[in-house]
Amino acid sequence: MSEVPAQPSADHIGRAILLTLVTIAVFGVQDAISKLLVQSYSPFQTTMMRFWGFAAFSLMLVLRQAPLRQALSSKVPLWQVLRGTLLIVEIWCFARALQTVPLAELQAISLVYPLMVTLFAIPILGEQVGVFRLVAVAVGFAGAMVIVRPGGLPLDWGVLFALASAALYSLYIVITRKVSQHDTATTSMAYTGFVGLLLSSGVGVFFWQPMAWTDVALVLTIMVTTCVGHGLMVLALALAPASVVQPFNYFSLPWAIFLSVLVFGHMIDFVSLLGAAVIVAAGLVVMARERWRKRGGTEVVLLPGKE
Repeated sequence: MSEVPAQPSADHIGRAILLTLVTIAVFGVQDAISKLLVQSYSPFQTTMMRFWGFAAFSLMLVLRQAPLRQALSSKVPLWQVLRGTLLIVEIWCFARALQTVPLAELQAISLVYPLMVTLFAIPILGEQVGVFRLVAVAVGFAGAMVIVRPGGLPLDWGVLFALASAALYSLYIVITRKVSQHDTATTSMAYTGFVGLLLSSGVGVFFWQPMAWTDVALVLTIMVTTCVGHGLMVLALALAPASVVQPFNYFSLPWAIFLSVLVFGHMIDFVSLLGAAVIVAAGLVVMARERWRKRGGTEVVLLPGKE
């Protein structure tokens, strides 16, 4: 992989942002296809086949960096296994939520994960969180409650799986930060691919059912978009730091709304859209505050911890 420029130029940043937006568009199409498939097939089966593509992609990147045995040599193997397990369970939950929750509302609920990262980083990483960010987190969760308000989304298993998916993904991110203090990115990717492949296949095989050729074509599209999406993301992060492109991940919400209307004929209602806007605003505030804090700012600390 290319090295990240110490001070990325405006041209590099522009390309990174464009690649990020294209990546989000690719993953959004993947989610829409997955929603179509889980109406007829088990989420465990679709997740298994989806992860085959990711495992192939991660193995290709790992072998470019180091021999496989060396890549799997971890200083914190239990944390790495836990991290890989969290990711695959998160994908199971997301796929299960896709069965009943509209695509736009599901994407809006999923956007609470950066707020959950802030909370989980306190006990796991010992990070300090000030009053400003805690208020932003509380406001973001209030936005999620607006979406599932009485008369909004039915509070069924799909919504609970959506919230579980966001929580598991945030834990995955926090533990990724933790293991990065001990292992290389290559080792982390190797464990993600292998643990996910073993778990998804070990469970998915028991839910296998024959697929129509048109559905096989959709699965192959998901596998291809998985590799393309992650490849574009790697290129984007090679051109600019994650902190620069991260705010543009919120493009996933309007894109999900568009796909929800185009593919499923469902338009998010105004109140749910307002709740989604609150979540996005709170997430952007948390990101901005985090960047400001790292540049030397200070804030009132409510919870003990260490930097």
